[in-house]
Amino acid sequence: MARTGYVLALVLIAAAESAAGAAESDACLTQEQRRAAVASHRAIPLARAVHDLRVHSPGAEVVRARLCRRGEDLVYVLTVLARDGKVTRASVNAASGALVEGR
Repeated sequence: MARTGYVLALVLIAAAESAAGAAESDACLTQEQRRAAVASHRAIPLARAVHDLRVHSPGAEVVRARLCRRGEDLVYVLTVLARDGKVTRASVNAASGALVEGR
């Protein structure tokens, strides 16, 4: 009986993580929207955002990048592989290039 509860808990955790990922991706822009944001100067190019991140984290490699809405702002959400092998996320303000948060 306890094993069934454990398996159910794992299934519920996996479902919650999947739903959170879906909600996060809903706030992110499509490729066409990203191009329009950069063309209209509402967002810096991704290459500049990656450069600005590397100033704070030398040697970090970006393995995934998304341009997303966060409130009224646009942010690049970057998945980063650090030199020590740790995978983290960093947010870069898409208008200014300033590092918003890293975890």
